[in-house]
Amino acid sequence: MNRITRVAAATAGAIAVPAALLAAAPAANADVDREGRYAGARYEFSADREGRGYEVSVDVDDAKPGSRWKIVLWHDGQRIVKTTRTADYEGDVELERLRPNTAGSDTFKVKITKVGAKKSVVRTITFR
Repeated sequence: MNRITRVAAATAGAIAVPAALLAAAPAANADVDREGRYAGARYEFSADREGRGYEVSVDVDDAKPGSRWKIVLWHDGQRIVKTTRTADYEGDVELERLRPNTAGSDTFKVKITKVGAKKSVVRTITFR
């Protein structure tokens, strides 16, 4: 192998490894969703990296218009929201919060309860 071939092969190998690692790594602005059905409605809990923090949202869709929903949201074990919302005329309930990035991992947890229901749904999202 001549010198030019060896340099080209070494350069190609050096470029291929980081590219493979980048493909496997999550995107810097990764959006993480947890969704499902609960009490006759559809819910989505998501956290999206935004600059130096996160946009955290809770959506309840297809609920009975006028139904009431308790939402409790935690960030790293600290309760940041405790509210009761009423579904609008389309059966939607929305909650959004901006949160700072904290040292180490960031964990967001939500508890959604339809007022009058005996059970709740609890979901968690962790960024490492």
